[in-house]
Formats: sequence, structure tokens, C-alpha cells
Amino acid sequence: MKILVTGATGYIGKRLIPLLANDDHQVVCAVRDKLRADKSYAEEASIDVIEADFLKPETLHSIPDDIDVAFYLIHSMSNSSKDFESLEERCAKNFKNQLEKTTVKQVIYLSGITNEDNLSKHLQSRKNVENLLKSDAYALTIFKAGIIVGSGSSSFEIIRDLVEKLPFMIAPKWLNTKTQPLAVRDVLSFLHRSVGFEKVYNKSFDVFGPEVLTYKQMLLQFAEVRGLKRYILTVPVMTPKLSSYWLYFVTSTSYKLATSLVDSMGVQIIGKPSQINTLLQVEPISYKAAVEHAFEKIEQNSIISSWKDSMVSSGRLRNNLHKYVNVPKYGCFQDYKERPVINSEKTIDKIWRIGGTTGWYYGTFLWKIRGYIDKLFGGIGLRRGRTSPTQLDAGDALDFWRVIFADKVQKKLLLYAEMRLPGEAWLEFKIEDGLLKQTATFRPRGLWGRLYWYSVLPFHGLIFKGMINKLVDV
Repeated sequence: MKILVTGATGYIGKRLIPLLANDDHQVVCAVRDKLRADKSYAEEASIDVIEADFLKPETLHSIPDDIDVAFYLIHSMSNSSKDFESLEERCAKNFKNQLEKTTVKQVIYLSGITNEDNLSKHLQSRKNVENLLKSDAYALTIFKAGIIVGSGSSSFEIIRDLVEKLPFMIAPKWLNTKTQPLAVRDVLSFLHRSVGFEKVYNKSFDVFGPEVLTYKQMLLQFAEVRGLKRYILTVPVMTPKLSSYWLYFVTSTSYKLATSLVDSMGVQIIGKPSQINTLLQVEPISYKAAVEHAFEKIEQNSIISSWKDSMVSSGRLRNNLHKYVNVPKYGCFQDYKERPVINSEKTIDKIWRIGGTTGWYYGTFLWKIRGYIDKLFGGIGLRRGRTSPTQLDAGDALDFWRVIFADKVQKKLLLYAEMRLPGEAWLEFKIEDGLLKQTATFRPRGLWGRLYWYSVLPFHGLIFKGMINKLVDV
């Protein structure tokens, strides 16, 4: 079958594509920016990558007409809590209009459990999309999941931050809200096994784990898996705004995402029973087993996807990376350094490991201070880290940078700054003619931008000099 996967660079999409390709399906990955597509797809005859932005109907002509099945995995198109509902509505309408022109027989949509009367804005938006996707031209299969637990998922990483950083927590009362966490491996099983399965056509199913847990119980069970003793006191006086700040300063999430999470976490997420487990022969694992499995992936450095690499975690960028590949020269300040390279392979390996737990090779404490300052002023700070300690691809988050270009063959890595700045900044590493060329570029915005550059110039001289020396030192 020919299968269209939207949201192909997202958390679920990146994990689903290999499963479909392994079943000898022809998979068409729809991405807004080809730079963000996994490079390995180019080597797979069974995977095609097309550019399609569902906010722009004029770009959707690239979708083949002979599609058999389509996955709709598009969520949270904007960092802004004010406009995501209208954006998701437009995306759903454009998707439906385009798919109705094809031979598609089944559309599969991953939504959220929406059984409460008072839904959060995000859950209400998911429910609206369900209705918008219904069509007489194809069968719609809807899976509604609650909290998804897996290496790299937003809920997993936030709980991990809280548990591993705070021995004692004074937490908001929504930690007593009940939910039914589901392992990401089980989510993928439901999606994967429903392809072309007529018994799930034009039906909606809640999919959930075997336990009903509060968020507090999830934190404590997570701590048990990690062998940690944790104490949690819930208080009724913490407002949603204070709760958002609590998540923002303790975890790696952005403030806007924290606000959305707090909005959703106040809603009980309990699924309605059905025969879907029997129909698709999926037996969801427990929450503890899901956490243990996630850590197995982390220890093996085999995390396929992470919410941090999604543009929803971005402090500045909006999807299209191409416009940032060409670093500007005019009206910019530059810190340029070069050093002879003794062993290019070892230097490239060092560059590809930069940031995250490895640090920045020189003056890492100064980078951390810059991260704290960024967090204090509403930025993303350094807590996002990086998904893989050794691999980098365009679109990946790297501390408070975003990877714009990463090619080991061309021996070039280009980063774009997502911290709070009075301007724009790029950091480039390139090996050429036996030299490592390291260039920090800053395009100031107004007088404040220029004052900022001159104020940090002494630190740049120290940090960038030390960093390039460490990179070529083998």
C-alpha cells in the first residue's frame, strides 16, 4: 500500500515510519522542510519525502493521487496559545480537501481522550479536528490517547526533570488529577496494526494503559524505577500561572508549553473501554514497565525522536530552516577563528558531541550562566540538552541552539541561537583546507543589539578561543 504520513518529523511520526516501511509499504513522508527529514530516508527505496505545508493549500499538489492510507499526526502548529486552535482547524480542512482528491481509503488520526465536559483548549481543539476530518470520501479511524510515556516524550522528560532534580516537592493540586498513561510502543502498535483493517473503519477508540494513576503516583512510581526516595506535598493555593512557572523553571519545557500542559493536566483523562485491544491484539504494558523500557532506550543511545526536537520547543524559529542556512554578512558582527586540524575525524567527532552532557569544551560554566539568564528572561535556557549524545540532524535542538545544517561529509555544522537576544545569532564549524574555521555571527537589532554585542565581546574572546583550541586538540 502507499501510505501518507503527515507530521513525519514529529515524535510519533518518526517512530511510525520505519514500522510501515518494514512491512513493505511505500511510505510518503510529508514535511514542511526537507532539511528536517531523516537523512536515512534518502537511502530507502520504500520511503519518499515531499514538502507540503498544510497551512498553505498551494503546496499540497505534491501529495500523490494514488494514496491508500493516510496518517494525520499534525498537532500544536504554533508556540502561541492564542492561535493554535485556528491553525489546527485550517490544517485539518486543507488536509481533508486535498485527500478527497486522491484515492485514499482510510485516514488514521491520533487524538486525545476527550470524555470530560470541561476540556482544556488543546483537548477541545483535538476534538474539533476529529469532526473536521470526517468525510464521505474515506473511512476515518480515530485513536484517542492520554499521557504517552516513552523516551523523549514531553511527559516523560518533564516527570524525569522533576523526579531527578527535586527530593521534596511542594506541588499544585492538579497532581491529584487521574489519568491512564500509555507506553509509546503501544500507541505505535495501535496505529500500525490499524492500517487497512476494515473493522476499525469509521470508528473512534480510546486507547490507554492498564492503570488509573494520578500525576503524583506517576512521579512516585518513576522515582521507584530510578531507585530514588521522593516526597510530594500538594497545596491548593498554587494558581495555574504559578504552576506554569514551577514547571518552566524546574524542567526543560518552555513557558508557553508549560502553560498548555497545566491547562490540560487539570482535566481527568480516563478512557472508555472498548474491544480495540482484542481487535488489534495489543496488550498495553504498565506505567512502570513503560518507564523501564524508556530508560533502556536512553542507555542504548537509541532514542528515535524527542519532543525537544519539535518546533514547538523552539524559542524563535518557525519550521522553515532554509532561510537560516545562508548566514548573513552585511550589518553583522563576527568572531572568526581558525586552527590547523591534526585529525579531522576526531575533531568532527568532538563537534558532533558538543553541548548537552558533553558541554562546550571550554568555559561550560559560563554557558550555564548564560542559560540561567536566558531562563530568567523567559527563554529556553540550556535544559533542553540534546536527544542523542553523538548524532545531529537539521532541526534538532541543542541546548539553546537549533541545528540548521549538519553534514559530516561536508564537515560542516551550523547552529542558530534560540536564546533571548536583541538580534539573531549563528555559530558555524567547518573544516576546510586543513583548517577548522569557527565563526560566530550576530545580526543586531537596533541600538540594544549593538550594545549587547560589545558587552559580551570580552567573554566571546575567552570562550570561543578556548573552544576551538579544545576541538583541534587530539
